[in-house]
Amino acid sequence: MLELISDLWKFLKIRKKFWLLPIIIVMVLLGALLVLAQGSAVAPFIYTLF
Repeated sequence: MLELISDLWKFLKIRKKFWLLPIIIVMVLLGALLVLAQGSAVAPFIYTLF
């Protein structure tokens, strides 16, 4: 996992694609939110957002 993050950072740094970083961060946070809320009482409210 750490190697994937370092490779991604190297790609962004070499190709000067720093504008992709906020998109990647938001996607990771949304994925974590969906995984963490999957079995909780908050799940119906999260799924209505999408």
